[in-house]
Amino acid sequence: MALVLGVDSSTQATKAELRDLATGEVVATGRGVHPTTTPPRSEQPPEAWWTALEAAVGSLGDRVSEVVAVAVAGQQHGLVVVDGEDQVIRPAKLWNDTESAPQADALVAAIGPSGWATACGSVPVPAFTITKLSWLADHEPDNFARVDRVMLPHDWLTWRLCGRHVTDRGDASGTGWWSPIDGGYRPDLLALVAEDVDWGPRLPEVLGPGEPAGPITAEAAERLGLPAGTVVAAGTGDNMAAALGLGLEVGEAVVSLGTSGTVYAVSEAPTADPSGAVAGFADAWGRFLPLVCTLNATKVTDAVAGLLEVDHDELDRLALTAEPGARGVVVVPYFDGERTPNLPAAKGAILGLTSDVSREQVARAGFEGVVCGLLAGLDALADAGVTVNRRLLLVGGGARSAAYRRVLADLSQRQVVVPPTQEAVAAGASVQAATLVGGRTPAELAEAWGLRSGSITDPDDRVDADAVRSRYRVGASAIGELR
Repeated sequence: MALVLGVDSSTQATKAELRDLATGEVVATGRGVHPTTTPPRSEQPPEAWWTALEAAVGSLGDRVSEVVAVAVAGQQHGLVVVDGEDQVIRPAKLWNDTESAPQADALVAAIGPSGWATACGSVPVPAFTITKLSWLADHEPDNFARVDRVMLPHDWLTWRLCGRHVTDRGDASGTGWWSPIDGGYRPDLLALVAEDVDWGPRLPEVLGPGEPAGPITAEAAERLGLPAGTVVAAGTGDNMAAALGLGLEVGEAVVSLGTSGTVYAVSEAPTADPSGAVAGFADAWGRFLPLVCTLNATKVTDAVAGLLEVDHDELDRLALTAEPGARGVVVVPYFDGERTPNLPAAKGAILGLTSDVSREQVARAGFEGVVCGLLAGLDALADAGVTVNRRLLLVGGGARSAAYRRVLADLSQRQVVVPPTQEAVAAGASVQAATLVGGRTPAELAEAWGLRSGSITDPDDRVDADAVRSRYRVGASAIGELR
């Protein structure tokens, strides 16, 4: 039996899954943990990702000997810099490292938000790789001078697997120096970081959809227990992989509830939002993936659970007991600063308290605050011209929460579908790997593997969603002004 290996290298862990190439059946799963990080400085040594990959694949069992192709999907935006001896120069700055906020401001000021949106589809915020490269130039000039190659996290893992310095259009579109509109690198944008550097040889080759990176190296095959000749895919960013793993169609939108929150959709045309709310990414298969990201999602409800001294199940019960709108209690979820809106120094707040406030209301408001922030992102996608008029696909750890499912359905007034796998990123990496050897497109694989089904939560049309969201907007605006 031929198997494919899909890898999700996220902020917290590396997850790996084996799937049957023909049926998509999950044969085995494994996991390896990453070092914890705490913004505003959020860094990890790339070697820790490889160690986690070895642990994840090592726990899959003997059937790794049947693998014919592998793909790595990684956390977007992280900066890995390597010297001329192929040695990592310093720990990688991750997407949720906000130390480069001053550099982001300076880069945006250099050509203006509209200039950036036109040039690369996105307006840089501290999450973007180009701001971290600028931070390195400003704060560690000696390390910056040693840079021979620049990589994203998934690029580095792909390089460790096959020895090629490559990337894909999806992940490249989150750097701030590759344009999904033009389909190529923008050295003029990198010149804003350092105009005297020849960036061309330092950047990875961007492979096309379905183009392999190459065969696995003998060393990587031996360390991971994979067969010689295993084909390595180009890989992609985590959100791009999830879109593949969900078989995402035009008109649908994904709401991802993890440490951070994202809302995204596939589009036939690129976007250019000068407000900066919508990042105009490319997807992994020739289309586009406009996306809105928030820094704060399930960690907000984790914090509310801690405040109320309850576990997650009890927090769900409390929230579902309270009436929609939590009798005016509003949680503004900017607990660790925020990316959308771009408020890196903001803090969270609980507003609308009265002397008879209940634990149930605070619990409900926690879920509603996170969901309202993400639905503002859905509105921003629509404002940018993206078609998002169909169902919502809910993924990430938060999808296991009945309260999140109910609140999202009620406040969006849309059908919410939880797909059969909550490891959509690893599933998407498996899909990408399968395209190299199975002769099928991602859409064909998603259909054949049953990735588009799932449990359904229908909205309660009696809920006054507009009133709840209006109160949230007022509270969020007040907190933004007080940052």
